[in-house]
Amino acid sequence: QVQLVESGGGLVQAGGSLRLSCAASGRIFTYYMGWFRQAPGKEREFVATIKSGGSTSYADSVKGRFTISRDNAKSTVYLQMNSLKPEDTAVYYCAAGFRGRFGVPVSPHDYDYWGQGTQVTVSS
Repeated sequence: QVQLVESGGGLVQAGGSLRLSCAASGRIFTYYMGWFRQAPGKEREFVATIKSGGSTSYADSVKGRFTISRDNAKSTVYLQMNSLKPEDTAVYYCAAGFRGRFGVPVSPHDYDYWGQGTQVTVSS
């Protein structure tokens, strides 16, 4: 089974930046990858996804501020988060999917493997 491990979360002031990393146990060049987040008392929500070919999609709430990227040779996916806001505070999860999909995979049900999550806290 594919293992995903997130790192890079922590405390940051509003307007600051963080880069999250997601390391996979094996090759991920055939997988599409995604980032989701879940704030206390809220449902898990889509943040960003990147296809095996490198195309990306973002939630409206993070467009222009977050960037998802992948390094298939390192089996690692990144989420660069800039201009952070307090409302970005959440546990961030990395996910991988191997099934063929129509359109953009924005539902948690579109993904097959999940990391344990990493906490991101943005103070004002």
